[in-house]
Formats: sequence, structure tokens, C-alpha cells
Amino acid sequence: MTSTTDQFAGLVDHSATTLLRFATAGSVDDGKSTLVGRLLHDSKSVLADQMEAVERVSADRGAEGPDLALLTDGLRAEREQGITIDVAYRYFATPRRRFILADTPGHVQYTRNMVTGASTAELTVILVDARKGVVEQTRRHAAIAALLRVPHVVLAVNKMDLADYREPVFAAVTEEFTAFAKELGIPEITAIPISALVGDNVVEPSAHMDWYGGPTVLEHLEGVRLADDPASRPARFPVQMVIRHDGERHYAGQLLTGRLRVGDTVTVQPSGRTTTISALDVLGQPADAVSAGSSLSVRLADEIDVGRGDMITAGPRAPRLVKEVEATACHVADTPLTVGRRLLLKHTTRTVKAIVTEIPSRLTLDDLSQHPDPGQLVANDIGHVKVRTAEPLALDSYADSRHTGSFLLVDPVDGTTLAACMAGEPLFAGRTAPSGAASGAADEGWDF
Repeated sequence: MTSTTDQFAGLVDHSATTLLRFATAGSVDDGKSTLVGRLLHDSKSVLADQMEAVERVSADRGAEGPDLALLTDGLRAEREQGITIDVAYRYFATPRRRFILADTPGHVQYTRNMVTGASTAELTVILVDARKGVVEQTRRHAAIAALLRVPHVVLAVNKMDLADYREPVFAAVTEEFTAFAKELGIPEITAIPISALVGDNVVEPSAHMDWYGGPTVLEHLEGVRLADDPASRPARFPVQMVIRHDGERHYAGQLLTGRLRVGDTVTVQPSGRTTTISALDVLGQPADAVSAGSSLSVRLADEIDVGRGDMITAGPRAPRLVKEVEATACHVADTPLTVGRRLLLKHTTRTVKAIVTEIPSRLTLDDLSQHPDPGQLVANDIGHVKVRTAEPLALDSYADSRHTGSFLLVDPVDGTTLAACMAGEPLFAGRTAPSGAASGAADEGWDF
């Protein structure tokens, strides 16, 4: 059986298209899964057997037509409840661009999943029900997009068919959201009136909103300019593995940012030793130069002690070597994060022992105020934390690099991820001045 995806894939030259990672977010029942399903269906990115299964389930439920939300609500619990619980990733392509899409949950208790889905996104689509307008969860998701420094945000005002396609309804929602986004410091907002259920302005322009002259959702996704080119940043190459071959040491990993060339002067962190690149290999073949995103192996001109977790760097700005780390933490575990908690800190390929020395504040996403000295962070909390590590880290600010300015806090007992962190000053720290913060952690049994 030939699928619509197979038919469509023949039209796409993947080597000539760029990749866009984007996430969808919004409050419960704003239509995220329906939008994603409509986007996949109308761009002919759905397998024939997938569509048959959706039509069969929809008919069993008594629906008049296929429920496209079922294309992304893959968990049994999601289909039974009609909600999104986990992050659903989908991959599709058009002749102009390739996409990795993260459909994130809308419920408050799954805010952490939205953090996961948007953490690598270059664009976030935030849906708002035209009838309900901007609600608490809308503001929460906008704040998370700002905290994660997602460079592009699309406001999709959905269910315009239930608002009689009236322009004043769209204008009111857009004005309220844009004012809040400006307060957050979000650099770019694109507002699009849509009906995911009917298909208005998702892939095809709407025949019901002649007052709107902007792009459809897909047109904007295809055309948005990705200004942040990782290759333009200083080179950061975390060593993942050391391979010994023919008496030589090859350092393997992925180049996160920047470019490396044979003959470049590089510094190995955290030792600070300097040398030059003698050879680069990609897929077993020699290369003169390599750009960000490539997996490769590096050979160095000098015999230097380099191991997994070290970072080979080059460029005008070296990362800071730190053992005292300040960060914004998105707590994702069910167990609280407390002052004095012993844990592991995972930064790129480096994992070190660490201890939480202070939790100065917790962010209240409703009004962006800081709650000082909360004592702990619980699931879905976002707060300012200070951590001390046993060994130095080659850390960039998250504002400078989302790749090397982020890290995870991990439970050393069972390996559970406790918090996703962004190094640097909290984005909304000026809202209130934290007072009476915990002064530090007991260091008994720790030699750092």
C-alpha cells in the first residue's frame, strides 16, 4: 500500500531544506492536537494506515468525520480522556523545510512537559480559544517560552469558526497577548486567526476571513528566518568518547556550536591546555572543516590528557570555569528539590557531584513575581537556585548559548532527572527583591 507520505516524500529534496524545531502549547481544549493533526493531514504527511485507524476510531465514537487530534494523542490514556499528557513528537517535511514538532500538554500539572518540548524549539505556537481569550495557562506558557528564550512565538487564535470569524474578537485577543508578551521580553509575535477543526489558515488560506492578509500557519513555519546560527558562535565540542586507533587518540562527539578546522588553535577545558587540531574525521572520512551539528572525531597535535566530559573550545569567548552556579531551574520531578540536596549535575557530556546551596526565590508565573526563600521547589515549580559543584564546569550563560548554558540536576540514587536548568541571572529577577534567602547547605561529608 502506498502512503500519502511516500507520495509526498518524493517531491522533497531533504538536502536542500532547513530544519525547524517547533512546539505547540496552550490551555486545555484550546485545540493543540487538532491543529497538529490538521497540519499533518493537510500537508499530506499522514500514512494511509494511520488515517484509516483515525477514521475507524472516530466512527466508533459517533463522530461525523475523522478526529484529527487522534493523530497525536498516541497514549491510550490520552485517547480515553481526550487530552494530551505526554509530549508527542512528529516529523514531517514540505518542499521548503523539514520539521520536528513537539505537541505539549495543556494541563497545569504537565507544565514540566511543556518545558521539555520547548527546550530545543526555535519557535513556539501558543493556541488561544477565541471565545475564552488569554487565560492563566496561556500566560504560563508564554512565560516559559520567554524563560527558555524561544526566539519566535506564534499566537494562533483558534476556533474562529465558533466566534463567527469576527475580526474584533481576534484583535482583542492579539492585543492582550501582545501586551503580556512585551512585558516578558519576547522579541517577536506573529498572530494568526485559525480554525483547526475546519482548516482555516492552517495550511490553506481561509475563505471566511478576508480581513486577514497574513500567512497561514504552515506558510509562516516554512518562511520564518532562523537568525541564530549555531555555527556562528564560538566552538564548543564536548568529548563523548576517546577512541584509540593505530596508536593515536581520537576524541569523538558532536560539535554543538561554531566551526572547527584543521590547524585551529583550541583549548581543552577545564584543564586550560592549548594545542592545535591535527585532523578531523566525519563518518570515517577526513575533513578539513566541520560546522555545528556534525558528529565527528578530533585528533590533537599534542599529547594532552583529555577524557569524556572535557570540552574542546575555540573562538573569541572562552566559557567560564565555575564551581558556583546560579541558574533558573524548572523542577520536573515529583520529589522536592531542597537546600542541602546532594545530587549530580549533568552538563553536556560531563557529570559531576553537586549540592544545592540556596533557593533564593520561586517564580509565580501568574504575575511574574518572585516568592522569596521558598525553601524548596516541587513539581512544575520554576525558581532561582544556587549550586556548588565538586569539579569546575566550562559553562556559558544560557542567554549566550542554549546548548552549553543549560544543564540537568539528577538524583544520584536512581538517575531521575530532578530539574532542567538555565545558567545565568533569572530573567524576571527584578520583579521583587528576594529577602531572607537560605544562606547555604550543610557541607558535612562533602569536600568541595
